Amino acid sequence: MCVTYFYSFVRSRKSISMNSSSYALNASSSLKYRDSPSVAVAKNVIVLALGFTINYINGTLIHTFRKHQIFYLNPRYILFIHLVVNDMIQLTSSISLFVFTYIFYQINVAFCCFLITLAIFTTFNTPINLALMALECYIAICLPLQHAEYCTTKRTYVAIGWIWAMSAVSAMSDIVIILATEPVELFYSTIQCERDNLFRHPIIVKKKEVSYLIFLIGVLLTFMYTYFRIFFAANKAKSAKRESKKARNTILLHGFQLLLSMLTYIATALMQALVRWFPKQPLIVVFISYIIIYIVPRFVSPIVYGLRDKTFKQYLKKYLLCTMKMGNETDFRL
Repeated sequence: MCVTYFYSFVRSRKSISMNSSSYALNASSSLKYRDSPSVAVAKNVIVLALGFTINYINGTLIHTFRKHQIFYLNPRYILFIHLVVNDMIQLTSSISLFVFTYIFYQINVAFCCFLITLAIFTTFNTPINLALMALECYIAICLPLQHAEYCTTKRTYVAIGWIWAMSAVSAMSDIVIILATEPVELFYSTIQCERDNLFRHPIIVKKKEVSYLIFLIGVLLTFMYTYFRIFFAANKAKSAKRESKKARNTILLHGFQLLLSMLTYIATALMQALVRWFPKQPLIVVFISYIIIYIVPRFVSPIVYGLRDKTFKQYLKKYLLCTMKMGNETDFRL
């Protein structure tokens, strides 16, 4: 995604024109800005290795969640595992776009639309999921008597359903605008798969800017409200100070996740600035930016609960030790 953005950015700097009535891009004119074969292979190997590693860890977390009833009856862990699944989908779609950029350069518009829609869904889901997790912490600390009533498994799944419903409204409205303003033949053509190339109608661009601003302000206010309410509750109730401190630290970690996920919303502006600051190595800058913006945030979720949460860590450790033991027994028999 970042690589395809850069090619468009370079072409715009070189005043290379694009037909306004078609999404087809002039590929031959930008080939000279692409990586050499060896560099391209190295970048794809790095990205795929990171993607497989993170998805393997997340897959292990999902397996641990499914194997123990204590987790899938707890709203906190349900929200966490939904975040993990969401991260896996987002990471897979992002890496797919990255690899396809190098292999095919241009892909079918319908397939590109599918991949970008998945990325939009999951990008939209992450901050809302983190905000709900912060609210759950707030209710557990500040309203402990109402926690069992408010935070039920049924309501948690309903909230997850609403998250996907809101994502669908945001993403599908863009597709409806494309269907209404572009010819059907567009979906049978090929395109350099980048959101700004596909969803380029002025209405879509304006809607994205306004909705992102309102959306992120709402999520940030939720984090600030829950953090300070827990902070003041800890000062009033010294007996619950330890749990309150743990909850505050958890919300801070979720806030860090939120800041990382927000990089996606400013990726275009961020890369424009970085390429301007480091004009001699633009492809390296874009690649490092891709790793930081699209891959590193997906690695934070396993750390927050997989390693930091004592209950989850206990069961995860047992599962991993059991797997290692079975592997050793198999080796011994061989």
